[in-house]
Parts: sequence; structure tokens; C-alpha cells
Amino acid sequence: MSLTTTRNSKNYTPPGSSDARLVLVVDDSKLQRRILSSSLTRWGYEVMEAESGMRALEICRERPPELVLSDWVMPGMTGIEFCQKFREMTGENYGYFILLTSKSDKNEVAQGLDAGADDFLTKPVDGNELRARMTAGERILEMQRELTAKNHVITETLDELQRVYDSLDRDLIEAKKLQQSLVKERQKIFPGAELSLLLRSSGHVGGDLVGYYPAAPGHLGLFAIDVSGHGISSALMTARLAGYLSASAPDQNVALQKQSDGSYISRPPAEAIEKLNELVLDEMETEHYFTLLLADIDLVSGHVVLGQAGHPHPVIQRADGTIWQDGTGGFPVGLMSGVTFSQFELALGPGDRLLILSDGVTECPGRGDEMLGECGLARILQDMPDVRGPELFRVLIEKLTAFAGHSEFPDDVSGILIEFSGPDGKNTG
Repeated sequence: MSLTTTRNSKNYTPPGSSDARLVLVVDDSKLQRRILSSSLTRWGYEVMEAESGMRALEICRERPPELVLSDWVMPGMTGIEFCQKFREMTGENYGYFILLTSKSDKNEVAQGLDAGADDFLTKPVDGNELRARMTAGERILEMQRELTAKNHVITETLDELQRVYDSLDRDLIEAKKLQQSLVKERQKIFPGAELSLLLRSSGHVGGDLVGYYPAAPGHLGLFAIDVSGHGISSALMTARLAGYLSASAPDQNVALQKQSDGSYISRPPAEAIEKLNELVLDEMETEHYFTLLLADIDLVSGHVVLGQAGHPHPVIQRADGTIWQDGTGGFPVGLMSGVTFSQFELALGPGDRLLILSDGVTECPGRGDEMLGECGLARILQDMPDVRGPELFRVLIEKLTAFAGHSEFPDDVSGILIEFSGPDGKNTG
């Protein structure tokens, strides 16, 4: 084997340097190993030798090399077989493998590449070509090292992001529990009527809120809120709004007004919404706005006074099953100062029920582009005239799921159901 060499002083690394690349030379010829090792050592590489593929594998297990120069034809284990075993044992640090061969047939070269070889050198080896191939191998190893380092950074970053996500997820689960606790009672029976409430967020937390508060004797106040947007900021606003319509602190409830005897009665809904609109604009620094339906129900007579601020129309299903959906529409709360709101009145008879729903129901998208709409809601209610109380909401969610094709709705779903029985306390529905 002839081996001519030149020294590139710019890339030269003194023998024994801690930065020297570790090279394994595998050849059954001791002379050829010495020739290769001598040149590699002069070029600054740390060199190990093996006389066979089996011995080379033992060395690799003890101290994996960065580059390997292996003869193709050797007794016992060929260079191809050694390359395959070497690739099986290679861990995270890649080893650059060069086969030394007198073979030039393209099929045999392809066989070597399939076995895992990175490069070939034809025997007898030219020193300049060997040096160039070794330098190319070092570039590949350096790129691999940088890629491995970057992968470590990415893995560590992903692990940290997962820890942050898990922490946020736990916090959001707790936030959901707190938000759901704002609706403490989902069902309550009053003299003359039965109340059921629904609050179902599209994510962990949402911007919908429903509730009630005692008004004058024999009167019940109801509110349904839908804050724009989704998520934490919307949920925080609903929590703030809950304080303005508190059942436990009537002196802070903007929908109530105090009488001279210290008792409270409902403020006219339109007036209460106007007051709430100014409070939000004056006291809350937010870009959120919300729709609202505020109602006062006389549980004896069935007389209902409602104020509507952009919320979907209330629905009345009469005792005979007929459906009525209408309202004044109105402007959402928190968009503009000085807005006036209107109110309207309804009458409930024994067996009638009043349903107040968020637009997460009527605007629920179906399997195509169509939304459920008021007509779709009417069909659902007409199909279950005898389903009452919380069961009505359960069946409603089932039917929305069937309509949408999945149970994950894009918007929060909330509702209030009042089933009016009249002064005798008997519900004829």
C-alpha cells in the first residue's frame, strides 16, 4: 500500500491533544495498520488499532471511536459485517465509518452504503484523499454534535413547556371549579315555579354566567350573561359581574333598589342594565363587552318583566306545546356610554315554561355550515314537551351533540329554565 501525505498546518492538532478525534483503524494487516496510524497520528488524531472485526467491536464497547477506518476484506468478520454491528451498537454519538476497499463495482458500493458506511477509499490509499475524507468526516461529526446539542436544548425546552402547561392546566381546573361554584344551586323549587340552571364552558373556563336572586316578596330575579371571547379574561369578568348581581349582598346588586323600610325590590330591568353599563365602562379597564338578559318574575301571577341587551331572545313553551321566541334585541353592555335600554313584558300561565339560553345553543354549528338557529331550537323543544327540570338541559346537550357531530362545542352553553305552576302550585305541563 502506498501512502503519500501532506501536512496542513492550519488544521494540524498535536498528538495527545484533548481535542484530538479518536480514530479506530481495523485491518488484518499489521503493516497497513501501522502505515495508516502513523499518518493519522501526525495529523493530530488519537488512534486505536484492531486486527479483526471481533476485536474492533470489543474496543468500541469500551471506548466508542468518532471515526472508523476499516478494511472490507478480512477473515472471520468482514468490514461490511463489522459496519452493521457497529451501527447496531452506536448510541447518541454518531461514528463516521470509512470502508477501505479495492472493490469498485457499483452494486458492491451500494451494499456497503446499505450496511451503514459513510464513505469509501480505494486501496492503495492516497494520503491527500485520506486527509480530505477525514476532514469531511469531521465536518459531519461536528454538524451531528451541534444537532445533538440543539436537540437536547429542544428536549429540555419541551420538558419545561410541559411542566408549565401542566401547572397551568392544574390552575385552570381549579379556576373551573371556582367558576362553577358561582352557580351554587342548579335546581331550586319556589312556591309557584321550579328553577333549573345550566352552565357548560367550551374550555376549562368560559364567559357565560347564569343566576338568580330574591327580589320583592313573591318575586324572583334572573340574569343570563355572555361575555365576549373565551378563556381566563372572560371568566374573570364574569366573576366581577357576579358581584354586581349578588344574591347574598343585595346592597351591591344593581338590579335591586332599597325601600324606606329596608327591604329590596327589583329595579326596572332596563334601568338596571343602563346602570350596569355605566359601571362597567367607569370601573373596568377591559375591551370585553357582554350580552345580558335580566328578568323579574312574579311567582304568583306569572307576570315577567325582561330587559334584553343583545342576548338571544327568551323562549316560552306554552302548556299546549306551542313555542314563542321574541324580544327587543338591544345593544350589548360595555360598548358605549349613554346607551338606553328597553324592557318588555310577558305572561306565564300554569304549565308554561320560560327558557333563557346563550347563543352557544342557537349558533351551534352543525355538520355542515348551518347553525341550529331558533327554528332548530323550537324543533328540539317540541320533541320533548314532557322532559322537565335539569333533564331538559341534559337532553338538550345530547341533541346539540348529535347536531354538531361531537360533544366539544365552540362556544359556552348556558341556560335558565323556569317552569311555572301557578298559585295553586300544580304544574300542568
